[in-house]
Amino acid sequence: MSERAAPFHCPYCGDEDLRPNETGHGAWECASCNRAFQLKFLGLLTRGVRRNDGEGDRI
Repeated sequence: MSERAAPFHCPYCGDEDLRPNETGHGAWECASCNRAFQLKFLGLLTRGVRRNDGEGDRI
């Protein structure tokens, strides 16, 4: 899978009028609040994932 998911809402104002920004990969601009932001995947957390019911192994 080479395509990344696009954000649905602006993290600042919550509006949905987002467009890719020309500065590079993961950069977006909001036409509503006139802000530009960048999304970046930092990595997986070391604590793993747990089920809410307390059962199951830790991943």
